[in-house]
Amino acid sequence: MKVCLIVEGAYPYVNGGVSSWMQGLMLAMPDVEFVVQSIAASPDANLQFKYKIPSNVSEIQEVYLLDDDYINNRTQKKVSLTGEEYDAFENLMFESDPDWDVIIRFFAEKEVSLNALLSGKDFFKMTLDYYNANFRRVAFSDFLWTMRSLYLPLFTILKSRTEKADLYHSVSSGYAGIWGCMQKSLYGRPFLMTEHGLYTREREEEIIKADWVSGIYKDIWIDQFKKIGECCYQYADKVVSLFEDARRFQIELGCDEKKTMVIPNGVNYHKFEGIPQKGDADPSGGNVLWEPYINVGAVLRVTPIKDVKTMISAFALAKNQEPRLKLWIMGGMEEAEEYAEECRGMVRDMDMKDVVFTGIIDVKEYIGRMDFLMLTSISEGQPLSILEGFAAKKPYIATNVGNCRGLIDGENDTYGPAGYIVPVMGVSEIARAILKLAKDEKSRTKMGQAGYQRVREYYDEAEVFGRYYSLYQEMTERKEEI
Repeated sequence: MKVCLIVEGAYPYVNGGVSSWMQGLMLAMPDVEFVVQSIAASPDANLQFKYKIPSNVSEIQEVYLLDDDYINNRTQKKVSLTGEEYDAFENLMFESDPDWDVIIRFFAEKEVSLNALLSGKDFFKMTLDYYNANFRRVAFSDFLWTMRSLYLPLFTILKSRTEKADLYHSVSSGYAGIWGCMQKSLYGRPFLMTEHGLYTREREEEIIKADWVSGIYKDIWIDQFKKIGECCYQYADKVVSLFEDARRFQIELGCDEKKTMVIPNGVNYHKFEGIPQKGDADPSGGNVLWEPYINVGAVLRVTPIKDVKTMISAFALAKNQEPRLKLWIMGGMEEAEEYAEECRGMVRDMDMKDVVFTGIIDVKEYIGRMDFLMLTSISEGQPLSILEGFAAKKPYIATNVGNCRGLIDGENDTYGPAGYIVPVMGVSEIARAILKLAKDEKSRTKMGQAGYQRVREYYDEAEVFGRYYSLYQEMTERKEEI
């Protein structure tokens, strides 16, 4: 069986989360050949693989959303749209229910320069018509360039390379999902989509807050991502979510309920057996003292979506009352370097002691030494970091996003709470939760055990990936029968 595993902005260059999940999935299926199709913003010679690529990965194919086809103007052959094509593109850009089959076929059957398309008379005319009807209060040149920049990434995906496979599996909707839709349409093979987060909603939240999108254009950007999401739901044969609330939201966004199913994240809890504990030696061979402190761990990428600044503020508030607290921020800082430096500067400006940025580390060397863990994200799906914390028998403080409440309070068991749920950006509430766990070792132990029992019962990685393997077989065999 050959599977194209499609991802945007993650594997193999970004640690954690979806990337770790992909690595585990591929390692769990040694008899499946994987082709990884990876989408990035632009080429970067400094990027390095963060994972040892499994032997059953035959190729890693990369597409860059800011491709040089448009920038370098390599081909200037004029592009003329048929009436059917014109209607499809106009509906895609400015109306509703675009004919994606026509759009996909256009890019598949013609040698299209993106520069020629986006600078051509047809694109200009439909843009001008919409501008005259709705946007005459802004400069047309700004509006035209906004439309070109808006559709360049999407059209780049639609004209990217394709691969014949038995199954296409994207790990999100968005541009990765579009790549899967396109290949399903061209080769007639099944398309599976797993949404680790709700891409459409996350992009909407991002655009609303973004400085790089002028307010007058925000709705157009949001509508585009909604159309992309609808296309993914339309073409996918199966759509997997990580928890029930996410499945219901997919249905609200237009996905056929019959296509939906829930397969949670999983963790290999056996890997956390016998990990170093608080009284053990420093993993770096240095003289770090763990024992005098109440160690609070945060396993995450230092990026805005993880809202590390709120975490630091809450920790500072708690440390004023409990001096023994020490915060360990464990994860990469290269993905959003400016934000990471702002977080470091915040610690310096506040003259805070006992805050450590470890960078990328082996989580198993540190997590057992923590007294408890926390996550202050503004958006999540079903965080692997919480499952790993539970595997290490550590309680968690987490914001009320994604499935965090379901993980911490439980959905199908009587094990009890495995930590505290707090409001997004709730500095004082997070600080109070930190102090509760800091002052009550007995509760920490009890909650840590609850999380451990929950992860063993419901989130065993071997069982989760086994379900995906069965789904792969079911989907490919069904297609062969047809």
